Amino acid sequence: MTDTPANTNTGPDHARDADACVESLRAALIAHGILLPSLRLDLPTYASYHVPPLVALGNCNLATARRLTEALEQSAVADGDR
Repeated sequence: MTDTPANTNTGPDHARDADACVESLRAALIAHGILLPSLRLDLPTYASYHVPPLVALGNCNLATARRLTEALEQSAVADGDR
């Protein structure tokens, strides 16, 4: 069984942190030519006091999935993970 982090879903810092996380991810994806139109915060978990918010990546077409795969593979090679 894993430990769950303390609830951080309260106050304005929670909202800013969650929004900043999604926007940082969006910017990083765009830098690699990847657009996930459905990228957003999962509203039920964002509003919850019991679980940390989740980021919904959404659906994408095959071309986008291939670009995402390529970007991750290139990053792994650059980091020496392969």
